[in-house]
Amino acid sequence: MYELIAVTGPTASGKTAVACALAARLQSAVISADSRQVYRGMDIGTGKDLDEYVVDGQHVPYFLIDICDAGTHYNIFQYQHDFHKVFSDLKAKNIVPVLCGGSGLYIEAVLRGYRLPEVPENAELRKSLGSKSLEELTKLLSSYGNMHNTTDVDSVQRAIRAIEIAEFSQKNQLQSNEFQPVNALIIGIDTERTLRRAKITQRLKQRLENGMIEEIKNMLTNGLAPADLIYYGLEYKYVTQFVTGKISYSEMFSQLEIAIHQFAKRQMTWFRGMERRGLKINWIDAQIALNEKVDIIISKFKNQIG
Repeated sequence: MYELIAVTGPTASGKTAVACALAARLQSAVISADSRQVYRGMDIGTGKDLDEYVVDGQHVPYFLIDICDAGTHYNIFQYQHDFHKVFSDLKAKNIVPVLCGGSGLYIEAVLRGYRLPEVPENAELRKSLGSKSLEELTKLLSSYGNMHNTTDVDSVQRAIRAIEIAEFSQKNQLQSNEFQPVNALIIGIDTERTLRRAKITQRLKQRLENGMIEEIKNMLTNGLAPADLIYYGLEYKYVTQFVTGKISYSEMFSQLEIAIHQFAKRQMTWFRGMERRGLKINWIDAQIALNEKVDIIISKFKNQIG
């Protein structure tokens, strides 16, 4: 029996709307699988879209959003433990939750039950990597093997931390599993590449018009260091550089647009890797009407088709 339904897909695919509509229909709850939506105050840039958690006047319960302060470095080890606390509580109430997000490593880690170490900082390693470019660091990270995440690595700080984790894992013998694997129906929202690129550009324009720059200015005014925001990458990296005068608005927009397109491509690469590693993803066309998507998913769930 499926214990969970996972809804994933690349950025701007509309997966949150699908997950919320599905949870509302099942009288269930959504568990976020997003590596940046855990942070309070980082709303527009992370695309929390909390209004989507109200479906036909019904509030859909959600978990693992807004659980720590911006400026902290939340990680996959913490996420895995937080997920299982929520999952166990919902399971005890006979609720089949909907896991939703585009962070493929987060989803794969909880579904497969990987044992992930709590990795200490390695000052010597950080010093040796400090002068390398993001491109050099990403290439180095890819040499460590399949289970080391490159999806969210779009800042030097995040790349160095990922290498730190990879290096620790390589030198320390770890048990294969800490948690039991979760039997899940995995749904992927599939967007044709040209359409996906258009949606990404449109959404970026909307976020900038709806206060993303002001959100980041407020965080800086309230004492968050620019380096801490840049660490989170994507919107927070490039808008912070614009706000602090390092790049112009046009440079910010064009560089950020390219970075998000590259991010979506890395997400799709990760999902294909998940499939090669034995996790079946049932892809659904993003252009199908929302209610039809939900009907398809519920049919698969009830008939245990995966």
